[in-house]
Amino acid sequence: MKKLIKIVAPVSVLAISFFIVQALAAAKPQPEKKENTQRLISLYVDEVTSETITPDVDSQGEVKPKTEIDLTSRVSGHIVSISDAFAEGAEFSPTTTLIKIDDTDYRMAVIRAEASVAAAEVELERELANAKMKKDTWLQKRGDVKPTPFALNKPQVLQAEANLKAAKADLQEARLNVARTEIKVPFRGRVVSKQVGLGQYISAGTQLGKVFAVDKVEVKLPLTDMQLTELDLPMGYMAPEGAGPKVKFTAQMGRSQHSWNGRIIRTNAAVDQETRLIYATAEVEDPYGKGADFGVPFAVGLFVHASIEGVETKDAMVIPREALRNADKVYVVDGENKLDIRTVEVISTSEDQVLISAGLDIGEKVAVSTLPNPAQGMLVQPIDKGVVTTDLVSQL
Repeated sequence: MKKLIKIVAPVSVLAISFFIVQALAAAKPQPEKKENTQRLISLYVDEVTSETITPDVDSQGEVKPKTEIDLTSRVSGHIVSISDAFAEGAEFSPTTTLIKIDDTDYRMAVIRAEASVAAAEVELERELANAKMKKDTWLQKRGDVKPTPFALNKPQVLQAEANLKAAKADLQEARLNVARTEIKVPFRGRVVSKQVGLGQYISAGTQLGKVFAVDKVEVKLPLTDMQLTELDLPMGYMAPEGAGPKVKFTAQMGRSQHSWNGRIIRTNAAVDQETRLIYATAEVEDPYGKGADFGVPFAVGLFVHASIEGVETKDAMVIPREALRNADKVYVVDGENKLDIRTVEVISTSEDQVLISAGLDIGEKVAVSTLPNPAQGMLVQPIDKGVVTTDLVSQL
């Protein structure tokens, strides 16, 4: 009996404890269930406004000289001097003698030509005297018969006159050859390349180098037919002196951006068969002088962006520069605070704003804050940037 009590007693204690725990658990109040709430992303928004603009037409091209020539010699001989101005990149004037060729032989040719002229003049005087004597003799002996030209020495006089003209032409050519030993260019320019050296013997027609004029440079700008229409320019256009649409050229050089001003002076009269584009030619005057941008020339070979002054007025939508994303995307926040990702048509951009032709409506809100992972239709918490700015100003 004692053994039975020892076995049953612990079991009873365990059973009682189990029922007590269950009762306490049943009496414990149930925890309140919390609903899952989505945390909205706050971002600044700005309003789409409108503006009447005259948009520019954009293009690009390479700066090329208006006048560029291969420098050649018209006479043969040894080069006896070369100017310091005849070096790659150097500037020269119309009075600069770039190359001097030995002129000894040509000066002797001038002396011989002068002697030939003198001999021809004597010969002409002789034939004129003979003609006078023959005429007088004919009149005395045969005054009633008409003489032949040969009898009056007229052919001989004509031949003497022709010989004198030929001698004078030879003298002029000899003097020209002396002048041609000093090689000059009839414009202010710069040297592209130099291909000869001091003491070298050159023959007539030898290429000495390449030079270009610096009074004007040109840029050929490819345009579509639509762009040509926007500029109100016909094919085959020739601008009057000092007129033509204005063009602003820009280029990045190092860490700085530079700009230069020019004008459209003509358009091609035919469509390019390869590109199907029409080329307009713009001109910049004195690119290495007055036309330079704070000392930076509009240098030949420079690749530039061109903004041609437009003539057609348009209504455009304006948004802050921060609102334009990659691939011309804009994040619009609608009336339900949902994100609408749109692709817009950009007219032009600047440091502060973007002009849009399509894809937005006036009065809509566009996001100007950075958005890490945007998704179509996501809920956001918009904060009006204009209101925030006004509040900050009032606090100051």
